[in-house]
Amino acid sequence: MTVLTIAALTLTEATRRRVLRSLAVLTVLLLGLSGWGFSRLAAEQDGLTSGEAMVTGSIVLNLVMFGFSLIAAMGTAFLAGPTLSGEVESGVALAVMTRPVRRSAVLFGKWLGLAVFGTGFVTVAGVAQFTIVRLAVGYWPPKPVTGLLLLAAQTIVLMTLGLLFATVISPMASGIVAVGLFGATWIAGVVGSVGDALGNPGVAMIGTVSRMLLPTDGLWRGAMNSFQDPALLARIGTGVEESPFLSMAPLTGSYLTWVAIWLALALGLAAVSFQRRDL
Repeated sequence: MTVLTIAALTLTEATRRRVLRSLAVLTVLLLGLSGWGFSRLAAEQDGLTSGEAMVTGSIVLNLVMFGFSLIAAMGTAFLAGPTLSGEVESGVALAVMTRPVRRSAVLFGKWLGLAVFGTGFVTVAGVAQFTIVRLAVGYWPPKPVTGLLLLAAQTIVLMTLGLLFATVISPMASGIVAVGLFGATWIAGVVGSVGDALGNPGVAMIGTVSRMLLPTDGLWRGAMNSFQDPALLARIGTGVEESPFLSMAPLTGSYLTWVAIWLALALGLAAVSFQRRDL
């Protein structure tokens, strides 16, 4: 019950922070820009077949959804630091810890609250974007639920990393480092895909290793595959993984298992680090 109570309080606190307002503004702007872009695409459909319009819509949708994944990543990463480390520095955590409340319960409660927040954001923004695309060009992703779940998992992975860093460094620094690693992993994934296309195993290994060390890029590629039109995959075939907005294959069960293990390890390490931290 303590974990659920702290999760509810964390969720309430997250909705009151200025970060949420920034997320809302960025989301509305991106939805507006994408709506305008898809409306222009619909206006140019006279020169495209219905299949070509669907293919174009699926590619552009991946591009826009990457923007949402970036917004969600930055928002949760910068929420994680102040939620945990900020309370330690302000002395709020010390007041809570004087009661019979375990530090691990506090950490897990905050993690659960932030996970619900990130999942809710991804769901609302994603469904709104799908609706815009549907109204504009008549396209609806083949596996929307799977794609949104993978994007939510990506958000939770980065948030967990932010919480881990928040147990040892300042709130601002934890968010900066987490988002920096998110960007570095995405770039490494693109480099690795280029290596695959060029038949260079050494370069390709960069992407593979980066997706194991931090699964955000791997989850993003799985989400892209869920948002794509199967006709697009059949038309292009294999061997074009170098595109940062195209994924040719769904995620394997073994990789999803690794993501779960990674989360458990990172959260466990955060609990140990928080337990040893001076309040």
